[in-house]
Amino acid sequence: MDISYRGTNFNGWQIQPNGVTVQEEIEKALSTILKTEVAIVGSGRTDTGVHATQQVAHFDAKKIDREKLVFKLNSFLNEDISINGIRSVKEDASARFDATSRTYHYHLNQAKNPFKRGVSYYFRPELNVAEINAACEIIKGWQNFECFSKVHTEVNNFNCEIFQAKWVQDGSNHLFEIAGNRFLRGMVRAVVGTLIDVGLGKTSLDDFREILESNDRRKAGRAVPAEGLFLQKVVYPKDIYLD
Repeated sequence: MDISYRGTNFNGWQIQPNGVTVQEEIEKALSTILKTEVAIVGSGRTDTGVHATQQVAHFDAKKIDREKLVFKLNSFLNEDISINGIRSVKEDASARFDATSRTYHYHLNQAKNPFKRGVSYYFRPELNVAEINAACEIIKGWQNFECFSKVHTEVNNFNCEIFQAKWVQDGSNHLFEIAGNRFLRGMVRAVVGTLIDVGLGKTSLDDFREILESNDRRKAGRAVPAEGLFLQKVVYPKDIYLD
């Protein structure tokens, strides 16, 4: 299931006791339409206020008319969630564990723009984009990203393979793109916050490298607001699809 959502009004992706989540809303819709309890598994969680251009989730169901199900789901769900398509996959396919690449975008705007409110971070100070991209080159050659992970996170390791990291400026608009095989909780927002410090001249490239070497979240920059962050793309091996 290919999904897009505006995360502003949700307490993230994953079901939790307090607060409305994207996963909960889709599961309720699926269960109502299919007249049986249906659980879905996403490619990963997104935090409160984070958006998704493409989130992917899998679910088990008996024979269905996928086009009709997409239409019914979009009629049932509110305007903040859209189901873009459903494909059949192998029985043991997992939206979470079979993903080979995830791409995130972070949007920042330096000029006040009411149409970007809630989907981009309004940040006025000028940034040295060349210096930021020099720091991005360091990221692409690194493995252990514990310094950018939320503390008390239960993971086997903090290693990530980063395929792409670049910062692009277009006038007053800025876009940070990062792609990798996996990401740690809170990692992208902490990376962006630290890159902003580099762009402001508060953190040198040597300092940036020392932060990475420290494995200490306290050494890195602040986590930037969730509103600018999008899960942009999730990629899977072609052989998991049945159509």
